[in-house]
Amino acid sequence: MNGAGGDFFYLDANASEPLRPEALDAMTAAAMVCGNPASVHRSGRAARAVMESAREEIAATFGVTAENCVMTSGGTEANVLAVDALGRGRRILYGASEHDAVRMAAQAHGGQAIPIDAQGVIRLDMLAALLAQPGEALVCVMLANNETGVIQPIAEVARLCRAHGARLHVDAVQAAGRMAVDLRVLGADSVAVSGHKFGGPKGTGALLLAGAGFVALSPMLA
Repeated sequence: MNGAGGDFFYLDANASEPLRPEALDAMTAAAMVCGNPASVHRSGRAARAVMESAREEIAATFGVTAENCVMTSGGTEANVLAVDALGRGRRILYGASEHDAVRMAAQAHGGQAIPIDAQGVIRLDMLAALLAQPGEALVCVMLANNETGVIQPIAEVARLCRAHGARLHVDAVQAAGRMAVDLRVLGADSVAVSGHKFGGPKGTGALLLAGAGFVALSPMLA
């Protein structure tokens, strides 16, 4: 919108936040590093160092180790990777108000919606009833809703998941940069984030995983 004197004020940061100067500087510096990170020569090793340094910073920010930080093209890819990998051989339960990225990925695997109440909060009693049914489950519940801003009770969801041997994936795309997001504190098995939601460039994201080597990720495109 336009302010006094014709100044422009951007007021839709929840949809996509403006690129921060620090992020632009980092992108510019990285773009000047010539080399394929997979190459073993000096230029390749320099490019690899830039990539791994970024991975370590992202991992530390969200409470995981670098080897459990998977770079993606954004939140959608991170969510779909998590549903496909963590949900393999499991019943998939997802919040009725989940983002399309999670909902459609879960439905493609025969997922079942967890009802929400009139305030948009996950029905913990219904989640408990669904988890009590036969078969191990993957539960997908977002931390902050991208449309309403509702904060879900992830600690309680995680407690129910642990009690029933279920895995928990948290879509934290809307939350990262606005509230603390630490995989260990959340008690989740995986968390998805997207760079452009908190001042990074579009087309960047990460899937953050708990533990070491507990799940195999299959590429979306072979």
